[in-house]
Amino acid sequence: MKIVLAYSGGLDTSVLLSWIKETYQAEMVAFCANIGQDEELKGLDRKAKKTGASKIYIDNLEDEFAEDFIFPMIRAGAIYEGQYYLGTSIARPLIAKRMIEIAKAEKADAIAHGATGKGNDQVRFELTAAALAPELDIIAPWRDEAFRKQFPGRQEMIEYCAAKGVPVQASAKKPYSMDRNLLHISYEAGILEDPWFDAGHPSNRDKFTTLSVLPEDAPDKAEYVTLDFERGDCVAVNGKKLTPLGVMRLLNRLGGRHGVGRVDMVENRFVGMKSRGVYETPGGSILHFAHRQIESLTMDREVMHLRDSLVPKYAELVYYGFWFSPERLALQALVEESQRNVSGTVRVKLYKGGIYAAGRRSKASLYNPQIATMEADPTKAYNQGDATGFIRLNGLRLRVNSRVNGVKNLSKLGS
Repeated sequence: MKIVLAYSGGLDTSVLLSWIKETYQAEMVAFCANIGQDEELKGLDRKAKKTGASKIYIDNLEDEFAEDFIFPMIRAGAIYEGQYYLGTSIARPLIAKRMIEIAKAEKADAIAHGATGKGNDQVRFELTAAALAPELDIIAPWRDEAFRKQFPGRQEMIEYCAAKGVPVQASAKKPYSMDRNLLHISYEAGILEDPWFDAGHPSNRDKFTTLSVLPEDAPDKAEYVTLDFERGDCVAVNGKKLTPLGVMRLLNRLGGRHGVGRVDMVENRFVGMKSRGVYETPGGSILHFAHRQIESLTMDREVMHLRDSLVPKYAELVYYGFWFSPERLALQALVEESQRNVSGTVRVKLYKGGIYAAGRRSKASLYNPQIATMEADPTKAYNQGDATGFIRLNGLRLRVNSRVNGVKNLSKLGS
């Protein structure tokens, strides 16, 4: 039997590699995707083989991640529950997709992951497999009672590694877990399981400031940044043409030093429980904000409102793991059509954790100052007198309802 394992080299996946190999008497192929966490990949090849892998793939997927996953999601304006920029959610389908490609190339029988039975990632990995390779078996040790019984805590994992000669550096106590990629870094569990704990307090600045500073530690001087868009995609920052990967890297640096994109939220997991997460998404936050600004100038009102009505569903599909589902692909097709004229330049101001609009312009602008002006309309395109009939027609059903059912006592509404 041959199994492809999503592998990071940390304590959990090191134990998984050894345990699965022993339990299933399998040949193990390890896979690690570089999606923006370069410093964590050093020595991984040697470690995986010493742990028991016959082969390891370490693939740089940063360009694909930025161009084919992050940017399409930005074009859709997707944010989950009004706060979460979906950094981990959007990474999992890419990782699973590449795992499946490797499994097919290696003629493997199954893929395996280290996602727990309480989280969202197990769903994201497995729904991707269901869509792209339904013939593959899936091994999820954390849902295996025998595995959980053998490893009720980190101490048992550390002892197992010592006994097996598995090379890991870990302590029995870890105050929280972290997951980093090009779009964000997330923190959860451990000390963050108390929703009253203040992760943004200055005393915690050494814990939750990997990609950004605390707003109070940001420079006292604002910084202005321009972003050029073509058909909904940012193609240049401060006048410099960049690839999607280049855009993300630069915006992460700019946003990080001004403390923007920091989120602390309690979210609703797909499996039904609430969980608390702390996120740093400096570049993604700037990109999302600026994209909305250029849309406000160039997108038709009804197209915008229709797209906006679908954003919660789109974000939910990404969060739940349905990236490769037919409904997400259908929504993406509508998104792409909506972005046809979303081109131009946006200027934003970054200051003390905030992102502020400082100007937008476009050759495709639907904003006409001569029509919108409060002064006389030199184009004669808008006759203010026409508003009388417009309002009267829209008020018709309200007048009819009042005559039939009476006028509501406004003082008692909501009581």
